[in-house]
Amino acid sequence: MPVKVVVDADSGVAPWRQVHDQLVRLITAGALTPGTRLPPIRQLARDLGLASGTIARVYRELEAGGWVHTARAKGTVVTEAADRPGKTALLHAAAADYARAARDLGVDAETALAAVASAWSVLEPGDA
Repeated sequence: MPVKVVVDADSGVAPWRQVHDQLVRLITAGALTPGTRLPPIRQLARDLGLASGTIARVYRELEAGGWVHTARAKGTVVTEAADRPGKTALLHAAAADYARAARDLGVDAETALAAVASAWSVLEPGDA
């Protein structure tokens, strides 16, 4: 199955982080199942128009987080669910990141929560 990852140069988020986060979401959602082989570093870098070193960093970070395992003969493959963080841990990490960003903008908790509720209400089922 081809990996569906898009990099938005205008997003303000580092390309490696965009790729990393999208792969984590694909794994968490079950679109990339345990044992699925990810594309070789050079191929994914070429497909996304990024440097090989950028994708190598993504794969290193994914491996450090328990999302994938790399072996010479098999390449980089998605690990079993027991070997990686659960949805609750990911949700708490995302919430902490959002809370820091909201605090950096100088908004209070009520305003930040209202922004989440507003964003949630316009999401379509299956939106990532």
